[in-house]
Amino acid sequence: MSIRILIADDHSVVRKGIRMLLEDEADIQIVGEAADGDEAIDLLSSIQTDVLLLDITMPRLSGIEALKIITQQHPKVRTLMFSMHNNPDYIIKAVQHGAAGYLLKDTGLEEILRAVRTVFAGDLYYPPNASSVIIQHLVLPNNTQRKEVRAAEPKRTSLWNKITSREAQILTCLIDGMSSPEIANRFGISPNTVANQRASIIRKAGVKNTVDLIRIAMEERVR
Repeated sequence: MSIRILIADDHSVVRKGIRMLLEDEADIQIVGEAADGDEAIDLLSSIQTDVLLLDITMPRLSGIEALKIITQQHPKVRTLMFSMHNNPDYIIKAVQHGAAGYLLKDTGLEEILRAVRTVFAGDLYYPPNASSVIIQHLVLPNNTQRKEVRAAEPKRTSLWNKITSREAQILTCLIDGMSSPEIANRFGISPNTVANQRASIIRKAGVKNTVDLIRIAMEERVR
């Protein structure tokens, strides 16, 4: 099954470059190109797409503004933000508005392919430089604020005490940024088993997605 990719970038040279890098891959099909956010949204309504490579800084409708609409109108499309800027504000907004990953434009082919395949499989892909920004701006501030709130609240059972030892191993791998295939390979189990155990952890944590799960897990691990 091919991964159907739509490329949205206001520079035709960039779009053609990405197309040339990816179109020879047996499991990837480039289904279209868009020059701005409005065009990307229009194309998503008419072209079946699995992964959207979305530039952040575009005319008319920026990538972040487009992402807000795409997340609501096309929730099954996995969006990889693609930017020249390692800007903390862009990274945080990408997370908050539902991006499945964030890549810099000077990223090499191997990492682009890894990111595309990872988000297509249902995982998130934020490389170390982006992950550190997320931890500093979302996880650590929340830790401080929530510790203050918890001081006045009855203690609740930690997530780490609710999950099995294998689930704890998988959760640790998720915190480290590993994808489901990588986790499966480490423990000699199938990706489906990893997906089922991740779903079990999310259910026990009482959250809706992996980003919130990692946030809670890191917060409770450093108590």
